[in-house]
Amino acid sequence: MSNHHYIRFRLNLGYDQFLAVYQGIAKTVVARADDGRNISFPAGNIQRYLSKNGIQGYFELELTEKNKFIAIKKLD
Repeated sequence: MSNHHYIRFRLNLGYDQFLAVYQGIAKTVVARADDGRNISFPAGNIQRYLSKNGIQGYFELELTEKNKFIAIKKLD
């Protein structure tokens, strides 16, 4: 049986905002989860969802019971 935790959140980052990651200015993404918690994770974990419009959508973060990153997926 899995003791993984799932955290859902919405992101609306413009391309220029995410560009700071490539420039080395930003290394993490901070978002407010649906349950009100502030979460942060390495920006590289969500980079594959970057488009010319930035990163927009509803996401689910999967963590181990010790809060180690497993995966992130886009839900919409």
